[in-house]
Amino acid sequence: MIKIPVKRLRPGMVTAQSVYNKAGASYLTRGSVMNDFYIDKLRKLGISTLSVTSVAPGINLPPPKDIVEEKTRTTAIHRVYDTFEALEKSGELNIGPLEGTSEQLLVDVLSNRSNLVQLTDIRTHDDYTFAHSVNVAILSAMLGSLCHLTKQNLLDLVLGSLLHDIGKIAVPVEILTKPGSLTQTEFSVIQMHPEIGREKLRRLNIPSASILSIIASQHHEHMDGRGYPNHLPGNKMHKYSRMVAIADVYDALTSRRPYKPAYKPHIAYKIMSRCSVGQFDMGLLELFFNNVAVYPVGTVLKTTMGYAIVRSTEFGKTLTPTICVFANKQANLLPRPYDVNLEDCPPDAIIHVVEDTDLLPLMYRMQIDPAFFLQENKKADPKPRIE
Repeated sequence: MIKIPVKRLRPGMVTAQSVYNKAGASYLTRGSVMNDFYIDKLRKLGISTLSVTSVAPGINLPPPKDIVEEKTRTTAIHRVYDTFEALEKSGELNIGPLEGTSEQLLVDVLSNRSNLVQLTDIRTHDDYTFAHSVNVAILSAMLGSLCHLTKQNLLDLVLGSLLHDIGKIAVPVEILTKPGSLTQTEFSVIQMHPEIGREKLRRLNIPSASILSIIASQHHEHMDGRGYPNHLPGNKMHKYSRMVAIADVYDALTSRRPYKPAYKPHIAYKIMSRCSVGQFDMGLLELFFNNVAVYPVGTVLKTTMGYAIVRSTEFGKTLTPTICVFANKQANLLPRPYDVNLEDCPPDAIIHVVEDTDLLPLMYRMQIDPAFFLQENKKADPKPRIE
């Protein structure tokens, strides 16, 4: 997979991401074959970059399978949008439609547990709360199922995840979308949203009102007590809140925001596991990253053996995927590329991930798209045209 400028898109390329608007409408679904109409539409929408499975149109690789169906995801985003919008306009919170959404999201996650979490979508709007809430619900459902929660508990967790940011309706949009650093006053306003969410949800006349309000109020607390709004230590945090906290930060890191780019999964992994000591439940965090592709299929790596592309990754072994080494360290193509399981290699075998800005020049230099080596028939002409 490679993220390229939209101006470099060509008919025949296959999209590796979906593109949504804030109401959940899907402008473009992952796995779509690009044509001139789609490319022109993306330009008009102001989309600057898009991930594709290959820059060589002749290599029609499908993207990795998602853990939820496209229809389920778009319906969920639409219903979260409607729920938040209705609350903002009328002051009334009706979560009835989201209960059915929670069940369908859970059905999809449990049906697709053989699929690792790979890649993220693109949101065409500044306020990303709606798609973010759905992604957090999906990731929390995955984590909750790994903890063997009952179906009813999972439904409560998913519904709480969809509503965890409901308090943001009280935060001015100019603060939510500010491209620069927040002032202390602005950050204080942001810090109010968990308590606002708690107040909204605890008034619901449903059996799960208590746990929904707890998730909303605690999802920014830290295990070491340095979170907000109440500085609760980990032993005072509900387990569901600790799950949602992980899903919330991961999706935030891997999504583009006005003040930051979208980080790749391996960067999110480093930040969450090494740079945020004391923030997360480390047992849950390890379980989470055992089921999220740290190096998604199609990632190009520079290794101690040379340049390689990730061919597959397994649950519990996401730091040691199987790769295809296709060039030496000087970027000269090997006459016979070969597969290696990094589990059998020293822990420092990966030197670095080749960033997209460096990958395109590398492709032009070698006159080959590494995605070629993900095909089953790697003995074919190894130089599909790169325009």
